[in-house]
Amino acid sequence: MQLIPYIAKYTQLPEKGIINTVELLNQDCTIPFISRYRKERTGNLDEVQIGTIVTFKAQFDALEKRKAAIIKTLDEQEIMTNELRKKINQAGDLTILEDLYLPFKKSKKTKAETARKKGLEPLAKIIMVQGDIELEHEASKYVNDHVPNEVEALEGARYIIAEWINERADIRKQIRYTLEKFAQLTTKVISNKKEEEKAQKFRDYFDWSESLDRCPSHRLLAILRAENEGIIRVRIEIDSERAIQKIEDRIIKNSNACARQIKMAIHDAYKRLLFPSLANEILKRAKEKADDDAIKVFSKNLRQLLLGAPLGEKRILAIDPGFRTGCKVVCLSAQGDLEHNETIYPHAPQNDNKGAIRKISTLADAYKIEAIAIGNGTASRETEQLVKRIQFRKPIEVFVVSEAGASIYSASKIARDEFPNYDVTVRGAVSIGRRLADPLAELVKIDPKSIGVGQYQHDVNQNKLKTSLDTVVESCVNSVGVNINTASVPLLSYVSGIGPTLAENIVAYRNSHGAFENRKAIKKVPRLGDKAFEQGAAFLRIKHAKNPLDDSAVHPESYGIVEHMAKDLGKRVRDLVGNKQLLQNIDLNKYSTEKIGLFTLKDIIKELEKPGLDTREKAKVFTFNQKIRSIGDLNEGQLLPGIVNNITNFGCFVDIGIKESGLIHISNLADAFVKDVNEHVALHEQIIVKVLEVDIPRKRIQLKLHK
Repeated sequence: MQLIPYIAKYTQLPEKGIINTVELLNQDCTIPFISRYRKERTGNLDEVQIGTIVTFKAQFDALEKRKAAIIKTLDEQEIMTNELRKKINQAGDLTILEDLYLPFKKSKKTKAETARKKGLEPLAKIIMVQGDIELEHEASKYVNDHVPNEVEALEGARYIIAEWINERADIRKQIRYTLEKFAQLTTKVISNKKEEEKAQKFRDYFDWSESLDRCPSHRLLAILRAENEGIIRVRIEIDSERAIQKIEDRIIKNSNACARQIKMAIHDAYKRLLFPSLANEILKRAKEKADDDAIKVFSKNLRQLLLGAPLGEKRILAIDPGFRTGCKVVCLSAQGDLEHNETIYPHAPQNDNKGAIRKISTLADAYKIEAIAIGNGTASRETEQLVKRIQFRKPIEVFVVSEAGASIYSASKIARDEFPNYDVTVRGAVSIGRRLADPLAELVKIDPKSIGVGQYQHDVNQNKLKTSLDTVVESCVNSVGVNINTASVPLLSYVSGIGPTLAENIVAYRNSHGAFENRKAIKKVPRLGDKAFEQGAAFLRIKHAKNPLDDSAVHPESYGIVEHMAKDLGKRVRDLVGNKQLLQNIDLNKYSTEKIGLFTLKDIIKELEKPGLDTREKAKVFTFNQKIRSIGDLNEGQLLPGIVNNITNFGCFVDIGIKESGLIHISNLADAFVKDVNEHVALHEQIIVKVLEVDIPRKRIQLKLHK
C-alpha cells in the first residue's frame, strides 16, 4: 500500500493536491503557511483539508511502522511465508494487521500453551478433522505422567482448539461486526455507592441500557467516568447464543464425537477469549470515537473563544471581584502594561461602598480609563452594580469578562516572568483586563483545557486533545496575525515556523535592539533562518512601517509583484493600499506565474484593499437582568438575557447572571430538528432565553432559545 492512494481513499481529495501537500509537509512547512501561501501547489486546499491529510499521513506512517516491526519479528522467527507477507503488506488498518499477527504472537502462559507442552496438539488436530473415530481410544494414547486420564487429554485438546478459533481472522471479523451493529451498553449501580453524594450526578445511569452504536459521545463519556469513579459497573452484551451458532456453522461439519468436542471448544473460545477481547476492543473504539467527538466540540468552542470580540487598544481598569478579600483593581495602558494596582473593599464584611466608588472614580480620571473589565466570578454582579452607580466625567463602557483559567495563568511561570514583583491576585486582574482588549493574545498563555469550554476534556485522550487544541490555537493566531513589536512569547510561539525558542529570541532581540522597523530586520534574530522566515514572516506585522506591505498579510516573496503592479500603474505601493477602484482594474493574468498564480494574486488584491484587517467583531457591552440574583429568583416562563458560555453536542450552557448556568437542550434550540448546536448559537453570543424548568435541589436550570 502506498501513501498517496491511502490518503486519497479516506479523504476523497484530488491526488495532485495530496502529492504536493505531502511534499510541502516533508519540507517542514506548516498548515497555515501551506493553506495561505501555497494555494497553487495544493489546488486551493483549506486548513481543514490539509489537516485531514496530516492526520491520515500520520495514520499511514504508524501502520507502516507496525507492519515493519511485525515482518521483522516473523522473519527472525523464520515463520514468514510469501502469502502472509503479501497479506501484511496489503492490510489497510491496524485491526486487520493485528488479526493477521495474532496466531504468531509468542504466547504467554495460557491454557493452550500448557496443553501443547503436554503433547496434546496432535490430538487437537485429529479432532479438528472431525472424522468418525473412537475418540476415547484416541485420547488414551496421550495419557502419561502429565495427562492423568482421557478426560484431561480431551480438555487440553479443546483449549488448543479454542485458541485456534480465537485466532481465526474470519471469526474475529464476524464477532466484531456483530458487536459493532448490535452491542448493548448496560450499567448497574454498585449497591453500597448508591446513596453517596458524588454518585447523584450519575443517577440516570444506575440502571441503564441502550445500543452502543447509538449512545451519544457525551453520555458514553459520562458513563465511563461513573465507572472509573467506582459508582457503576459497565457491560457489553449481545445475543451470545446466536453469535456462537454462527461460529459453529462455520466450523462444525458433522455430528459425531469430534464435532461435539469442537462445539465445547467453540463455547469456551467465545466466552473466555473472543467475546471479552472483542467487547473490550469495541468499547475502546467507541470511547475513541466519543473522544474525537468531544475534542471536535472543544476545538470549535476554543476557536470561537480565541476569536472573540476584542475591544482593541484602550486604557482599561480591570477588577477581580471578591467579598472578604476585597476587589483587586489594576489600571492598564492601551498596550496592556500595568500602571497601577490596589485593593478596594466595597462588599461585606467591610462594606466600604463610598470609598470604593471614590477610588474607582479617581483612578478613572488619573489613568484616562476608557473601559472597565469586571471578572465574572464571586461578587461579580455586586461589583458591576457598584461600578454602574459611578458618575464618571466621561462615558466609560463596563464589561463583564470571563475569568475562566485566570487563576491558572496567575500562578504560571509565564505570569511570574511577566510580573515577578506582584502576587497572583494582581496577575489575575491584569489577565481579566487584557482579555477584554484582546482575548486571543491573552488566552494563548493558558492551557486550553483550563479555559472551561469543553465537555469531558479531562476524560478524553490527552495527546489527541493537545494536538487538536494546539492546531486550533495556531490557526487562530495566524489567521489574525501578530504585532511582532508587542506580542508576548506565548503568542509568538504559535506563529507559523516560530515556536517557543525563536519566540524567546525575538523578544530578547526586541528588548535589546528596540522595535523592528521592517520585516527584513526579523532575519537578524539569532537562529531565525531562511526557513523560519519563509514560514512566519507574513504572519508577523510591523505597525507603522515604512513599507505598508510589512503591516499586511502579503508575503515578502510577493512584494516584487505588488511593486510591479504599482509601477505599471504609475503609482507607489502606498497608493494601492485601500484604493479598491484602482485595484479592481488590475489584470491579474498579466502577473500570474507558475509559483504565484491567480489564487495568490486574488488574495493579494483582497489584502491590499484592507491591509491587516482584523476580521473579529468588536466587543459589545451586555447587561443581565438586574432583578435576578440567585436561582431562587427564577420562575418558569421568564424571558432573560444571557450569554452562551459553553457548547456541547447535547446543547449549550448560558450565563444568565447567577452562579449556575442554564442548559438549552438541543431539542429546545428550535422547533424543528437540530443536527448541530453551532448552527443556532455561538460561544459568547448574546441571546434571549425562556426559563422552562428550575430544579433548586439539583441546581439545574432548563432553558429554551427565544427568537
